[in-house]
Amino acid sequence: MFARIVAASVAIVSAFLALPALAQSPSTPVPEPTDLSLFALGVAGLILGRRMARKRD
Repeated sequence: MFARIVAASVAIVSAFLALPALAQSPSTPVPEPTDLSLFALGVAGLILGRRMARKRD
């Protein structure tokens, strides 16, 4: 009886651990760090440009 319980629990645990390998979701493209840093620099440049233009007026 004890061996059946152990075998059943081992089967459940191994099936649970194998689920992520079976459920393959479609991959989502992740932006490259250089693209993200270029975008951030562009936004920072726009913000700084507007602030400098306001100070001149």
